[in-house]
Amino acid sequence: MKTHHLPARGPVSAGRHQLWEEKIHDSYRRSAKLRQPAACTGCGAVYRQGRWVRHPDEDAPAGNTLCPACLRLRDHFPAGYVILHGADLGARRGELLRLIRHEEAGRNGKGGDGSAQARVMAIEEGEGEWLVTTTDTHLARRIGEALHRTCRGTLDFRYSPGRNLLRVHWTA
Repeated sequence: MKTHHLPARGPVSAGRHQLWEEKIHDSYRRSAKLRQPAACTGCGAVYRQGRWVRHPDEDAPAGNTLCPACLRLRDHFPAGYVILHGADLGARRGELLRLIRHEEAGRNGKGGDGSAQARVMAIEEGEGEWLVTTTDTHLARRIGEALHRTCRGTLDFRYSPGRNLLRVHWTA
């Protein structure tokens, strides 16, 4: 009897086609490109040249799909968590909110790369702890780095590569 050994990682032979193991599973990433131009019915972002942009031209089409960020918002499924710890969060509320919104605007606005995918989903304020959820892991990292750069404290990143998830812990 002949036995076949399949490799633990890499391609698995399936006739002439090969199946590849995903390194990162992101259910919000499309497997095929959309017909261009496409517009998001949720936020109005336009899909052009393989990416979603916030500043559409005047000739943008009517909305016909939801962008990945709007899908994450609809499903309440964040890609990034920023947890802020500290006794004086309430006293610094205005400063911290400005910093968080500035990082979001820098990523999405004229100063950023124009991507429409990096958004703050929610900011939940508690006694001595805040939770900021984002639609993008890069925005969560940028918020954590900005907090550390301007307010000091300690910063810790915990990335789950197979789940496309980042948890950022900042302590004042």
